[in-house]
Amino acid sequence: MSAPNPQLTDSLPHDERFFHHIIEGWQANFAHFVQYGLPQLLFAILLAFIFQRVVAFFVARMLKRADSLVGNAQRASQLRTMSSILRATSYGIVGFYLLTQILEAIGVSLGPFIASAGVIGLGISFGAQSIFKDMLTGIFILIEDQYNVGDTIKIASLTGTVEDLSLRVTKLRDGDGTLYIVPNSQITTVSNLSRDFAVGTLNVSVDARENPDRVMKVLADLATQVRADEAFKDIVISDPTILGVDKISGYEVIYPINIRVMVNQRDGVLREIRRRVLLSFAKEGIAFGSSNSTLILQNEGPANPPKPLEPTTTESANITTPAVTPPPPKSEANS
Repeated sequence: MSAPNPQLTDSLPHDERFFHHIIEGWQANFAHFVQYGLPQLLFAILLAFIFQRVVAFFVARMLKRADSLVGNAQRASQLRTMSSILRATSYGIVGFYLLTQILEAIGVSLGPFIASAGVIGLGISFGAQSIFKDMLTGIFILIEDQYNVGDTIKIASLTGTVEDLSLRVTKLRDGDGTLYIVPNSQITTVSNLSRDFAVGTLNVSVDARENPDRVMKVLADLATQVRADEAFKDIVISDPTILGVDKISGYEVIYPINIRVMVNQRDGVLREIRRRVLLSFAKEGIAFGSSNSTLILQNEGPANPPKPLEPTTTESANITTPAVTPPPPKSEANS
């Protein structure tokens, strides 16, 4: 049997001391983790849990509100979309927060990680800042319920009916069928023409020689008839208002008629009022006004053409000029 190698036997104490130092280092790190890292990690988990419960409460409220909107499917769909966006965003924020706390608790340096994330975020912010702005504006449009699909609105100097609404763009269709795609970041002011009610105004031009009281009575009667009509009694919300003489221009007087109707029902009511104005004015003999002043000359007698001028004869005067006798030539003297 061969004897043990003296070099191996000499190196055993050194290896034991090496492993002993490793174990001591691990114990110190574990003690530091239990003393500092573990409480920090538990506190981060507690904050994440509280934040998630708050988000879950609001998500549940939004879903409950969406389920109660039986007659407004579009708004219900928007609320469900917003609840999904809120839940996914909160999960992402909480996950990133917990990841940073775990890395910090186990002693991983976050400096390079945060610097890399900052560089990446800066590049994304320069390249896609308009997209982020579009989506942020779209979120606020949905949360504040500024307009829905089917509403008639005016945004970015464009007027039309909303055909589609997303987090990034709004699609409008105007009266002639043109489709406009507007990024949400370009929307600064929203004019919603379909919210709660609409007011229709019809300016009636009447001749200035007509009696104003009689004209206002005729207009009030026909507007009230429209309000009581079976086809419009559920559309017109309140009694029409005749504001009186609004403007005088030459022989033209403007009488405005204001009527409050349901949303997107203004045009039909105004067409019916125009039709009844024509019939009532023809029946009552009321003349419409004209903004143009026209001078009409009318000859009461028959139009006789003027007689042609007869040529006139002019006699020339004879002028007698007395004859002038030249003087006799002078005779030359004889020398």
